Amino acid sequence: MERIEIVAEKHSPRADVFLSEKLEGHTRSYVKKLFESGNVTVNGRAAKPSLQINAGDRICADLPDPEEYAAKPEDIPIDIIYEDGDIAVVNKPQGMTVHAGNGNTEGTLVNALLFRLGDLSGVNGVLRPGIVHRIDKDTSGLLVIAKNDAAHLSLSSQIAEKTCRRTYLALLEGRVGKDSGTVMTYIGRHPQDRIKMAVVPPEKGKLAVTDYTVLKRYRQGYTLCRFDLRTGRTHQIRVHAKYMGHPVVGDPVYGIKKQKFGLNGQLLHAWRLQLVHPRTGEEMLFEAPLPDYFAAVLSSLDEDV
Repeated sequence: MERIEIVAEKHSPRADVFLSEKLEGHTRSYVKKLFESGNVTVNGRAAKPSLQINAGDRICADLPDPEEYAAKPEDIPIDIIYEDGDIAVVNKPQGMTVHAGNGNTEGTLVNALLFRLGDLSGVNGVLRPGIVHRIDKDTSGLLVIAKNDAAHLSLSSQIAEKTCRRTYLALLEGRVGKDSGTVMTYIGRHPQDRIKMAVVPPEKGKLAVTDYTVLKRYRQGYTLCRFDLRTGRTHQIRVHAKYMGHPVVGDPVYGIKKQKFGLNGQLLHAWRLQLVHPRTGEEMLFEAPLPDYFAAVLSSLDEDV
């Protein structure tokens, strides 16, 4: 069990709100369970979620050890567009989670990869074998998978050094005025909804930089954009699109509530992946065509020329 100790620097109206802000990566329901199980104390006494926090209060939270279980192989069809002894490149469909989390242990890309590819790198542990980077459940497109630890470390280094380039296509609400630009903000947990991400002050988040280029504008009031990531923050493109005032079409979290196309998720596709092969040093470029539902939406629109 891990113990977190925090000395409050300022007043907070509720202990649960205070702790949610400090435990980045944990949901409000997780924090609620900590209080219910008596795992939170303030100044040495068991605390209720509604307790006011004052400057100088000492808050302790005992975080239970996560359940240890390994991902299991499952016979799930996946689109492997390239494979050799070190890496594989997969075109993930919309609706598939990359790896286990939040009680979801089956039906993930990792389960499918273990069945199709066998052994994968162990750098990220038994729940995320082979996973070097991820995309959201309802985002489609390309991921590179490491089949051994040496490949994993090389690919992780490329991502950190920004020599591995990831390019996305997205249909945005409204007409984007500038033909191209760069969005540079700080992204962190949303102050009210810990499941969401948001643009936040520098001290509350991490630097996020996204380049965008307008590819097409449509008379119905939509814009097809290309996005190139310079950083890789959670929900980065989706948050930046909303920040631009043009959320991704179909985005159930950051988009508009009413959308006309009967979509199951956002029209965001990891289209292109450029990397250096970890063993041979060869520069490799992969592209994945737009999924049928995305292409069908575009074909229903009239280009603004």
